[in-house]
Amino acid sequence: MTEPHRLTRADARRLAVRAQLLAEPRPTDLLDVVRHLTVVQAEPTSAIAPSADLLLGSRLGPAYDVDDLRAALDEQRLIEHQGFIRPIEDMALLRAEMAVWPGTGDLKDWERGRAAWVEANDLCRRDLLDRLRRDGPLPTSELPDSCEVPWRSSGWNNDRNVVMLLALMVARGEVAAAGRDGRAQLWDLAERIYPEDPVPPLEQARQVLAERRLRSLGIARARMAAVPGEPFAVGEVGEPAVVEGVRGAWRVDPALLDAGFAGRTALLSPFDRLVQDRKRMVEIFEFDYLLEMYKPAAKRRWGYYALPILHGDRLVGKLDASADRAEGALVVRAVHEDEPFDEATTAGVDAEIEVLAGWLGLDVVRLDRAE
Repeated sequence: MTEPHRLTRADARRLAVRAQLLAEPRPTDLLDVVRHLTVVQAEPTSAIAPSADLLLGSRLGPAYDVDDLRAALDEQRLIEHQGFIRPIEDMALLRAEMAVWPGTGDLKDWERGRAAWVEANDLCRRDLLDRLRRDGPLPTSELPDSCEVPWRSSGWNNDRNVVMLLALMVARGEVAAAGRDGRAQLWDLAERIYPEDPVPPLEQARQVLAERRLRSLGIARARMAAVPGEPFAVGEVGEPAVVEGVRGAWRVDPALLDAGFAGRTALLSPFDRLVQDRKRMVEIFEFDYLLEMYKPAAKRRWGYYALPILHGDRLVGKLDASADRAEGALVVRAVHEDEPFDEATTAGVDAEIEVLAGWLGLDVVRLDRAE
């Protein structure tokens, strides 16, 4: 049995920051960044900029051009799949999972329920495939709803039959995202989008995805509760580790263990993978953060779309700001300091605010400081 690596919290934080390409030197190539991170969440909220642009800008710096991302998606070098931007070559790995939809082994009730709902609406599914085969790519609004059994939920997806059926057809490997027309997602037959790469056996695909996930995270739990979207657990890939002062076992990417560390300051998207595993964020970074845009204004502590602030290997605060494009301003309402910033941290944060504003083509307006 391999003796676990013994890490301090600082060691663990540096592993995570390096793995997420948030240390020096900055990466320089958009496709290389997405390939390394494996996923970039395509969340469209634009209080400052869409999450994918904030995330890529925090890695690539002011040289990042949003048109480069749009071009990579239009040219299908990258693909938007189930809410995440991914390298197109990874689709062969994901198709191994699609081939066994709705799952393997003893299916959960919700898996059986989704399969039964698709089967009940098989005529509508065939209508969608026929329409896409004839006229695709098409937006959701141009696809017919001939569902016999409506989608029922207590949330906002209730009766959104075509939206939900398309999502399940993506999971089945029948339909794929084919870029966007403005903000509208376009859909086409998966066979016209995915490369004709050989699909590996399921367990092999899962192993490769877990290895790549660990490489992008640096340090992760082997197992944890399932979360919507991309998982954080990595199984038994990598090597075991324990973190001083933190209960439980971890897995680490050994290639990162002996690398040097040169930290920098970064303003992170609320959907950044560095902070999205809330349990890891609390245990290793000792950072308290929650995206508050779904909370009533009176209950927010840090702001509607506060950006976590990274300085070196520490998450040190939150930036409450928004882009007022009509006024040409990045409006800074508050910089919430978890502990009082020293001069170097203040200088680093101020510089990143100026960089963010310059990248957006806006002037900085500081409401948090007396004129």
